[in-house]
Amino acid sequence: MRVLGIDIGGSGIKGAPVDVGTGELAGERYRIETPHPPNPDNVADVVAQLVRHFEWDGRVGVTFPGVVSHGVIGTAANLAPSFVGVDAHALFARATGRPATVLNDADAAGVAEMRFGAGRGRPGTVLLLTFGTGIGSALFVDGTLVPNTEFGHLEINGHDAEKHASAAARERDEASWSHWAHHHVRRYLDHVVALLSPELVIIGGGVSKKADKFLPELADVPTELRPAELLNEAGIVGAALAAGNH
Repeated sequence: MRVLGIDIGGSGIKGAPVDVGTGELAGERYRIETPHPPNPDNVADVVAQLVRHFEWDGRVGVTFPGVVSHGVIGTAANLAPSFVGVDAHALFARATGRPATVLNDADAAGVAEMRFGAGRGRPGTVLLLTFGTGIGSALFVDGTLVPNTEFGHLEINGHDAEKHASAAARERDEASWSHWAHHHVRRYLDHVVALLSPELVIIGGGVSKKADKFLPELADVPTELRPAELLNEAGIVGAALAAGNH
């Protein structure tokens, strides 16, 4: 079965049809810049553009960079505050004319990695962290998702961790991969590992394809670290899986 997965991010909104049996993209990924201002109407319009691009007439899975509880948006740190309280299932279904399933973006990436990627078959406590515009998190205990953890907003030195440890922060500060990993990501991972004691931490998001540039700096973090295997496509795949299982 094929389902259209759409991944909403702070800088871009991308999608592709997914074979939910294999986790492979069933068409070329298509990306549109996140609109400004990134309010509900503008973002929904881009989601609708993606549906039209693929001439899609089936169910659609959509990720959102914030808390999503029973389809209602709870937080929107990197998009417009007016998203808070919006029924996202209804918003995207109305915009696209298709049944829509919406979930947190990192949770979607985690679901994909646990099914098809670096967490496949792993028991115990597994944490996926996505480093992009912010830091997303997905926590699994014996393969079961604990939704909407939002560990990127843990406070370190009086600031949300993602203010200094996200991929966007590295680019903003024009920091080298080594400096960013050693001075910011390492401090964040030490904090998270001390709180959760995960047996595996999967590093996802856009930086996952550059893992060789910074993972060596994190070799002494006291848990196993692995780069995401689905790279930056995990959110698309996870969104499609969620919609396909709806």
